[in-house]
Amino acid sequence: MRNVKPKKSLGQHFLNDKNIAKRIVNSLSYNGYSNLLEIGPGKGILTNELIKKNLNLKVIEIDNESVEYLKHNLISIRNNIINQDFLKINLFDVFEGDSYAVIGNFPYNISSQIVFKIIESRDYIPEFCGMFQKEVAERICEDFGSKKYGILSVLTKAFYSTEYLFSVSPSVFYPKPKVNSAVVRFTRKQKYKLDCNETSFFKIVKTAFNHRRKTLRNSLKIFNLDDNLREDSIFDLRPEQLSVDNFVKLTNMINSYNKN
Repeated sequence: MRNVKPKKSLGQHFLNDKNIAKRIVNSLSYNGYSNLLEIGPGKGILTNELIKKNLNLKVIEIDNESVEYLKHNLISIRNNIINQDFLKINLFDVFEGDSYAVIGNFPYNISSQIVFKIIESRDYIPEFCGMFQKEVAERICEDFGSKKYGILSVLTKAFYSTEYLFSVSPSVFYPKPKVNSAVVRFTRKQKYKLDCNETSFFKIVKTAFNHRRKTLRNSLKIFNLDDNLREDSIFDLRPEQLSVDNFVKLTNMINSYNKN
C-alpha cells in the first residue's frame, strides 16, 4: 500500500474511527437499489466498509491527491472513481437513470448544497445518509414551531423522512473540527410529489425564511398579494410556524390568486 495522507479540502474532516464508519455504513437499508454513490471518500474509511456490501459502488472525489490515494489503496474501485465536483455533475448520469443510494462524510461547507442537489434528483435517489455538522443535522430534523426550523427543514421534509441517528465527537476526525458532528438518514417518502407547483413552493419557502422575523403578510409582498387574500389568518404567522402541508396550502392560495 502506498502511504499517502490526503490533505484537507473543501472543509472536509476525515473520519479515522472504524467503528463509527461501520455505524454510518450500516445506517442505510440497502433495500430497493443495487447501486451506491459515496461522496468525498477521502482515504476510504467508509469505502472499505461499503465494498463489503457487494453493491455497484462508485465514489466521487474532487481532490486529486485523495483520488491518487484511492487508486493505489483500493484497487477494486479504481475504475469507479469519479474525479469531479459533486455539485456540478448530472446525478441522472451516475448510474444511467437507475436508482441508487448516496452516502458520505459530507464536506461541511457544502453539505446543505449537497442535500438540495439530491432533493432535485429524488426521482432516482430513494435513500441517503451523511455526516453533517451537528447544528445543520439538527436544523434538517427539526419540526415546525422551532427557531431551528428553516428552509433546509421544510424542503427536506417535503420529500424525505429524516432521522437524527447519532452524534459524533470531534476526536474521531483528522484534522479535528471545532464543532460536533452528527449522522442523519433520509428516506424518500412514498408520496414525493407535492400537491402544488413545486417551483412556486420552493420560491415561497425561501422568500418567507429570508425574512423569518416578519409575518408572511410582510415577507411575501413580492408576490403582489390581493388585499382580500392577505386577510387570511395564515398570513398572520411567521414561516417557522408552518408545516410542509401549510406551505403547500399557501402555495396553492397564492398561485390561485395569481391566475385570476
